[in-house]
Amino acid sequence: MASSEKSERAGAPARGTGGRGRGRPRSFDRATALEKALMAFWEHGYEATSVSDLTRVMDIGTPSLYAAFGDKRSLFEEVVQEYGTRYGSFGDRALAEEPTARAGIERMLREAAVEYTAPGRPHGCLVIHAAVNCSTPEVEESLRERRNANIAAIESRIAADVAAGLLPPHTEAATLARYTGAMIQGMSQQARDGASRGELEALAEIALAVWPRG
Repeated sequence: MASSEKSERAGAPARGTGGRGRGRPRSFDRATALEKALMAFWEHGYEATSVSDLTRVMDIGTPSLYAAFGDKRSLFEEVVQEYGTRYGSFGDRALAEEPTARAGIERMLREAAVEYTAPGRPHGCLVIHAAVNCSTPEVEESLRERRNANIAAIESRIAADVAAGLLPPHTEAATLARYTGAMIQGMSQQARDGASRGELEALAEIALAVWPRG
């Protein structure tokens, strides 16, 4: 646990030890508070988002935050799950629903251009951005595992097409999958740096041009 989190955690009431003794916390909508935390982590990353930042944007007291979500790391883990369900599932759907790996990747890249530049919320991908300058090993490792799992899923889909004869037998599934992962991660950062949807879609077109044909 990072030192900043330790200091903030130290002032929190122990869970299940009567932390409500000073008065009953006011009620709040948990789903709304979680969404606000998600946006904070998405915008600023894990390390730069403090507990005080979270209580401010979530509009709840520190005791309520710890009672409802646990510590900062536990809250972040729930945020990542929520992000994957609400905002980050387009890639999995594309791979599962399209008839070929190439079609799935094409859809994934095109939808990434849309999702990463959507108005009214932070740009890019939370799972990619939240790891920047992260000094909490457990969080850094968890995010790395998610990114690598995404690449592994792409590789598996490509390998299946090679086995089915839909891609040439010499296709290097692992290399092509990592190339796709690099494109997705690069598009995320480009979006955060101000690239438009159209500019990212143009990158997707170039990325698809290197794909082998069956």
